[in-house]
Amino acid sequence: MTMDQITEIVRDINSILWGPWCLIPILVGTGIFFTFKTRFVQVRQFGRAFRHVFGNFSFSGEKAGQHGMTSFQSLATSIAAQVGTGNLAGVATAMVMGGPGAIFWMWVAAFFGMATIFAEAVLAQVYRSRDGQGHITGGPSYYIYKGLGLKSLSIIFAILIIVALGFIGNMVQANSITTAFSSAFNVPNWFSGMILICLAGFIFIGGIKRIASFAEKIVPFMAGVYVLGAIYIMLINYDMVLPAFKAIIIGAFNPEAATGGVIGASIKEAIRYGVARGLFSNEAGMGSTPHAHAVARVKHPAEQGLAAIIGLTIDTFIVLNATALVILVTGSLDGTTTGIVLTQTAFIKGMGEAGAGFVAVCLFFAAFTTIIGWYFFAAQNFKYIFGYRNLNMFSVLVLCFLLMGSFLEVDLVWELADMFNGLMVIPNILAVIGLYKLVTRAVSDYDDKYLKGVRPLFGPSEVLTNRFANLQAVMRRAMSKDYIEEKNDRND
Repeated sequence: MTMDQITEIVRDINSILWGPWCLIPILVGTGIFFTFKTRFVQVRQFGRAFRHVFGNFSFSGEKAGQHGMTSFQSLATSIAAQVGTGNLAGVATAMVMGGPGAIFWMWVAAFFGMATIFAEAVLAQVYRSRDGQGHITGGPSYYIYKGLGLKSLSIIFAILIIVALGFIGNMVQANSITTAFSSAFNVPNWFSGMILICLAGFIFIGGIKRIASFAEKIVPFMAGVYVLGAIYIMLINYDMVLPAFKAIIIGAFNPEAATGGVIGASIKEAIRYGVARGLFSNEAGMGSTPHAHAVARVKHPAEQGLAAIIGLTIDTFIVLNATALVILVTGSLDGTTTGIVLTQTAFIKGMGEAGAGFVAVCLFFAAFTTIIGWYFFAAQNFKYIFGYRNLNMFSVLVLCFLLMGSFLEVDLVWELADMFNGLMVIPNILAVIGLYKLVTRAVSDYDDKYLKGVRPLFGPSEVLTNRFANLQAVMRRAMSKDYIEEKNDRND
């Protein structure tokens, strides 16, 4: 069987998985559901979320370790995973396949996805635990098992995320890095791949301390430089900014009209690629970022949920939009190039020949931080299944997949990533929906007690004490009317 045939088979699976009757309505529907259940938390608490994240901003927070990370370090690790090739290469692929209108559907998915990612972060905080060596850990595997009592489903999710992010997803990141450096500097793929695995291996060896320190320093710098470059291009092409937004809006409902027929996309394709690439970028509902939010040291689970909202905002509404607008204002969307090459073409038109190198360097940092973040998420699940045994072997396997990703065809890599990301969504969304009452209780607790200075039900360490050693008891007690009334009477 040829590579093209394998690609077609995976593409057919994705057409069903990401079709109008499967993941798209599930993801958007979940976001709408939590938007209403949390009373539009992404709107009414956005200012507080911003102040929580940037109020005590620092490039050198407390060292991460056995007791977790600071809230900002957890957010930086989350953004490291979110801001990657999905923002630089994935958005370009989405526009080629679905037209400029795909960006509109990314916006829609991201707005509702804020409520989903808030719920994921809250659950990750409530159901976090300690691993065999006493380190704080957590994520969907824990709230699937401890919240729903479904051990087998939690293991299925853990296996899916190990494959989806640790192996296949990181192949995408490596593929885009080596392609960009080959195009910009004529660097052989094998050489870029070797440099990549050496740097990644160095970070992996350092564990959570090195990962947190790396993320909090590199992520803000990386995102800032890239967005400033995009703003520069938009300023010198200011007369095309409004037409670019017009093309996005029109293209959402009439793709051919937005491009004059250059992109032969339909509304279905605009929605499909917008939501699919949007998920790959912001990861809302995918079950990946909760691993970072679980280890944050915060006073209330909802605080980290608010931090997660800011992470998605930065990922989609700032960095992703920067790429999309540069492509449109420079008139680079011609249907003949795709992926990172299209993004480089747009920056070359805006910056001259230096544009290709600028994108290659920015992509390296964006994709490399994603590799680190995704390794951390996958490693958490590897430890969930196997403990610390053979963790070094897992790290070596991840490095091998990075090297393989440097050589594979981009179409197959992206299609495989879409397929495994989609499969990850299913068990995670089942758990998030199944535990929605706990999320709404946490929101009410935060609004009605914590913000008013009343002792809340959800404290920063309750799930780690003997009092709540059985995490399922936390859920039952949190949703028990008698217990809530008892607490209210005590506080009164």
